[in-house]
Amino acid sequence: MTPTRKRRLIVVGLILLAVGVATALTVAALQQNMTYLFTPSEIIAGKAPAEARFRIGGMVKEHSIERGQSLTVAFVVTDGDDDMRVEYEGILPDLFREKQSVIATGSMQGGKFIATEVLAKHDETYVPRDVAEAMENAHRKHDVPLSADKPSP
Repeated sequence: MTPTRKRRLIVVGLILLAVGVATALTVAALQQNMTYLFTPSEIIAGKAPAEARFRIGGMVKEHSIERGQSLTVAFVVTDGDDDMRVEYEGILPDLFREKQSVIATGSMQGGKFIATEVLAKHDETYVPRDVAEAMENAHRKHDVPLSADKPSP
């Protein structure tokens, strides 16, 4: 093998190595930022990661909202089968209320879900399929029509 071919082979090998490292780092970064959605039943069944960050989705159970001092609030999210207590410190969305679909992002700590972000459902137009299915099932179990928050014509 001539010295020129050796250099070319080394350069090609280094380029392939760099592309491989960049791909591995990108995949690792994307996996760390992923948050999966679980219902209270799935969390109780142990399908949710123990200490990892994830989302809980369902409906706010009626008469479960407890306001604490300052911006602290606790409420129960239900999917019709099981309930999960959620604690949150911050400003809640305007559409947050009982019997309303909600998604909270956070992690489990001591048997309760500590939320860092709370989102209230406002429109079915731009909802991911898995979130829409989970919320639709929760609404069906509570006999609440999906368009309950929309005025009738």
